[in-house]
Amino acid sequence: MSFSNLVFEKKDAIAYVTVNRPKVLNALNMATMEELRAAFHEIKNDASVRVVILTGAGEKAFIAGADIAELAEHDGISGKEYTHRGQSVLNLIENLGKPVIACINGFALGGGCEIALACTLRLASETAKLGQPEVKLGIIPGYGGTQRLPRLVGKGVAMQLVLTGEMITADEARRIGLVNEVTPPGELISRAEAIARKIIANGPLAVQYAIEAVNKGMETTLAEGLYLEAVLFGVTCSSEDKKEGTRAFLEKRSPQFTGK
Repeated sequence: MSFSNLVFEKKDAIAYVTVNRPKVLNALNMATMEELRAAFHEIKNDASVRVVILTGAGEKAFIAGADIAELAEHDGISGKEYTHRGQSVLNLIENLGKPVIACINGFALGGGCEIALACTLRLASETAKLGQPEVKLGIIPGYGGTQRLPRLVGKGVAMQLVLTGEMITADEARRIGLVNEVTPPGELISRAEAIARKIIANGPLAVQYAIEAVNKGMETTLAEGLYLEAVLFGVTCSSEDKKEGTRAFLEKRSPQFTGK
């Protein structure tokens, strides 16, 4: 599959997706969003891919936000459809069933920050800047920023970021829990790969259902979440991977998981 706005590669069970519009700081237009949809659908259906690393081309930006010229053309009706289409892509990323690691190598603003929020883990370069500046354009975040951000960092902190539109540094993002780790720029991808390899060593079904348990559990009561956890635990107990994992532990060897 070839793309005009992305670089898409697969290597050693890792898919690398790079938004490749560096002249406009990797700004998101709808053509890029649809390419992201196609790439992540392919990843979802490819059993050989276990982890995804998502980043932006160049050293200045992860994704600097929406394509403002395209955004300016929308009215109330088309704007709602535009948002729904974008939200569906981020929902695909969040619920892929495979971990997606955002490598935030520069500006992650607006839609760029929202894409990072939809990823499973977020690593940031020391030079990264993050924020939801939509209010400065007279609009609100439309790709999940008002929903995922407070779930991740808390209502008060999210309100401050959304209402002021201010950018924060990578270190501040780590302090509030918006990113998992901060690395030197040259170590960002290699650190993501190291985390990916640790995940790949584990049972594929266990990873998939752990993501589902956390994502769905965050949207329910504790009692409902615990019930979901018990159900998914039972599903993993019926897998060949569970048999192999427990047998390998008892035999003091590395497991050979098959994802079945």
